[in-house]
Amino acid sequence: MVAAVDFLALPLAEVTRAQGRSLVLVFLASALGALLSRWHPGIVLPTVVIEIVLGILIGPDVLDIATVNEFVTFLSNLGLAFLFFFAGLEVVEHRVPPATLRRGTAGWGVSIAIGLALGVVLEQAGVDATWWLLGVALATTALGTLVPVLSDEGLLPTTLGRAVLGTGVAGEFWPIIVISVFLTSVYGAAAEILLLIGFGLLIAGAATLILRTRRSRPPRVLRILQETLHTTGQVGVRAAIFFLALMVLIANDAGFEFVLGAFAAGLVVGLAVDSAEGKVVRMRLEGIGFGFLIPVYFVVTGLTFDLDSLLTAEGLFLAAVFLALLLVTRGTSAFLWWRELPTRATVSLALFGATGLPLIVAIVGIGEERGDISDAVGASLIGAGMLSVLVYPFVATRLARPYTDADTPHETMDETSEY
Repeated sequence: MVAAVDFLALPLAEVTRAQGRSLVLVFLASALGALLSRWHPGIVLPTVVIEIVLGILIGPDVLDIATVNEFVTFLSNLGLAFLFFFAGLEVVEHRVPPATLRRGTAGWGVSIAIGLALGVVLEQAGVDATWWLLGVALATTALGTLVPVLSDEGLLPTTLGRAVLGTGVAGEFWPIIVISVFLTSVYGAAAEILLLIGFGLLIAGAATLILRTRRSRPPRVLRILQETLHTTGQVGVRAAIFFLALMVLIANDAGFEFVLGAFAAGLVVGLAVDSAEGKVVRMRLEGIGFGFLIPVYFVVTGLTFDLDSLLTAEGLFLAAVFLALLLVTRGTSAFLWWRELPTRATVSLALFGATGLPLIVAIVGIGEERGDISDAVGASLIGAGMLSVLVYPFVATRLARPYTDADTPHETMDETSEY
């Protein structure tokens, strides 16, 4: 006979009324963010910006009705992991041609050189942040934010669209690698580089195994995956989340930032779900990430945002400077495409490439935890990122509208995210 279990007597984490209220308000801001971003039928605002603004609104600097607590922080960290996880998925999903990736990487090399030089100048001028962190933050691109915009405008299949994808992939991939090395000081620089090489070999091995498994298509594994696609089993989703957690754990134990593990997991899982059956798994993962955890991360960013510092004369001036420097740093790489693109399209590419917020938020958050950037400077940098996703794509699409690519057949491409 099985003894009855008194579930009410089981030890549970105690949630105070204030903590519960904050959690509910964070979820409310998350839901409203998606709703308000599309409230006007003719204007679609970046969801991430609305989420941050709503976080600021309910936070201590405005209404003061929600605070960050251990439960919110835990969900926020999971959201950050999923954000980088999907960044890895996007690299695989868009199947950017190798030549485009090489040019995008070369362009990012130009951008990071400019960014680091500007970082040195800013630090010497008294900006309270380390030069390399500023340089890396200025050399990011918000690919997840740009893909829906390019898709809506019919630009993805064009040369301009491919150029933006190459620029965006490099602007997401390489900053993650760099911050994982620069923000790590557990074992020393030389040891960390060796560990990074070892970690890369581990990921390459996992990717090779995935590709071989896809070619051989083991009947039993395939049957189980297919049978659970639309049931409560969801083996594909569970396996993907397990691998994400495993890579995060390995990266953390190796002394790297956990976001590197999340990004690597996204690369491998992206290869695994690159099939008809895998599209269903991806949709389930998007529901967890973009429908639940990632919005929490951006709302919490708003909760902890230093609005008072941003709204000072110095804060607003610094935000304007950062906004211009984003264009200088990432926009310069567009000149690598000037032979293939007309002038207006090249300027459009520069503006698309200078659009960056999600990675800026993540870099600032990690930097603030480690004391590499002050809250005030971080607020200005995030403010510049918010303006970049509002202004730069808007202007870029209007410059690109007369542009056509007659040699490339236009195909439709589904929206993946608004981040």
